[in-house]
Amino acid sequence: MRGDATQQAIMLSAVTPDALVPMDHPIRAIKPIVDRALTALSPTFTAMYAKVGRPSIPPEHLLKGLLLIALYSIRSERQFCERLQYDLLFKWFLDLNIEDPAFDASTFSKNKERLLEHEVARQFFAAVLAEARRRKLLSADHFTVDGTLLEAWASLKSVRPRNGGDPATGRGNNPTVDYRGERRRNETHASTTDPEARLARKGEGKETRLCYAGHVLMENRHGLVVDVALTQATGRAEREAALQMLGRRKGCRRVTVGADKGYDTRDFVSALRARRVTPHIAQHTTNRRSAIDGRVTRHPGYALSQRLRRRVEEIFGWLKTVGGGRKLRYLGLARTQLWAELTATAYNLVRMARIALHPPPLFKAA
Repeated sequence: MRGDATQQAIMLSAVTPDALVPMDHPIRAIKPIVDRALTALSPTFTAMYAKVGRPSIPPEHLLKGLLLIALYSIRSERQFCERLQYDLLFKWFLDLNIEDPAFDASTFSKNKERLLEHEVARQFFAAVLAEARRRKLLSADHFTVDGTLLEAWASLKSVRPRNGGDPATGRGNNPTVDYRGERRRNETHASTTDPEARLARKGEGKETRLCYAGHVLMENRHGLVVDVALTQATGRAEREAALQMLGRRKGCRRVTVGADKGYDTRDFVSALRARRVTPHIAQHTTNRRSAIDGRVTRHPGYALSQRLRRRVEEIFGWLKTVGGGRKLRYLGLARTQLWAELTATAYNLVRMARIALHPPPLFKAA
């Protein structure tokens, strides 16, 4: 029997967003972690705003919104605010009622400076890591470091000589630029759209693009991100960022760090050993002598680190596909660093929720 298409809307309802989100939904394991981390950041939020004046959108809503943008691959903050108006799961995650209106997308832009000034994204990242440490999910001895190129939100047509060159010809938003035969280098050229982006390519025969360099320090127990950094794309960016991230770790005990053969240089290996770090780096022996010798490779832990370090590619894959990092959406190093920290936090939350729902098997020694 065909049902009737009822046109009258329900005027009153006792249903809450919590009742409509499935009890077995994976995001239910993420929300308690986020709420505890934001509670720990309450003193920082209090210092961000004046004690008098018109109440603003709570910073907790902004951070939760940025997490949802990463978790659900939403391409812009404006699209998120449009979806927040009707998506009940989003309202539940932000602790909003069904009838509460969505805030304007300009709220993100107006409050971004506050988040940058007080390093809120870094503190939020650390608070989630503290929860992972409390759950004994982090390794304190074995790590992996790696880097990748992230394409900036700028076109090659925006690259101009630093001393001022010929402007683009033609009219409209996409003028004609003839740069054939012109040798463009970072020392002499820069983008007018994003001056902090640098010309780089992944290897010989690859196309040159405006990029930033993204760096990740991963612990080897469960593959969680313990540090993330974004730098300008230079030839030494990966090794310099790796030393900075290792320098920020707490404790003075000896640890191991796995890496690919791009890190196999004598200066970098010497710097690691000076910091009480054992370099489990893949040997680079093509037309050269490796800085990694039998003192490291003869131990079984070296082969184990080489096997586990490949998991860092899962992090970069998630950041670029789900997190939207294949083509960055923010201009400037500071705002893109904020995106990297929040997106790495989202990745850790997904991993922690998955581990909580499906704990790995425990292996007993023979």
